[in-house]
Formats: sequence, structure tokens, C-alpha cells
Amino acid sequence: MDSSLTIVQLIISMLLFFVMFFGIGFLLNMLLRMTWLMAIVYPIVVLLIIDDIGFFDYFTDPGNSFSLLWDSLQSLTGSDIAVLAAGMAGAITSGIVMKILRKMGYRMF
Repeated sequence: MDSSLTIVQLIISMLLFFVMFFGIGFLLNMLLRMTWLMAIVYPIVVLLIIDDIGFFDYFTDPGNSFSLLWDSLQSLTGSDIAVLAAGMAGAITSGIVMKILRKMGYRMF
């Protein structure tokens, strides 16, 4: 992500990530009936977003891959962390909403 975000771009990006991962989590919860699936999968999605390494490189060349991942994590700016945290909040919120809907008696959830 670009570190020169304006405050408006930051707020819109945070809102977009929150809504996007809330929606994905909500749909996965409806289809698979696994309440916290998106909250568990989200950190893996974040790692795939922030690194330039292929998924299978973590298994074929773990030393170099995790070293590059650590460098990528250290280079995140505050705005990047805020946007990614908003996505995690959306994933967690979808799980909470699903729990509430199930408790209220909505069987399809």
C-alpha cells in the first residue's frame, strides 16, 4: 500500500476492508455454518496480501520466505496496519452477528 494516503482515502479504505471482509465472512458463515472461519482465515489472507512470495514457497524455501515475510511486516506503515485491522474487525463482527442471529432463532444462519 502507498504510505501517502490522505485521511479521506484512509477512512474509505478502512470502511471498504471492513465491509468487504464482513460480507465475505457473513457469506462463508451462511454457506458453511462455521462461525469463526473468516476470523481464522483472515491472517493468512493478510500474509498473502502483503508479501511478494508465492504460497508454496513457504514450504519449499521456508528460511528465505519467512525472512522476506518478516521484512514485509516491518515495513508496514500505520495506515496499512489500520486498514488491515479494519478488515479483521469486519471478519470478527461477521462472526458476532451470526451468533446473534442464530440466538434470535434464524435457522439459516
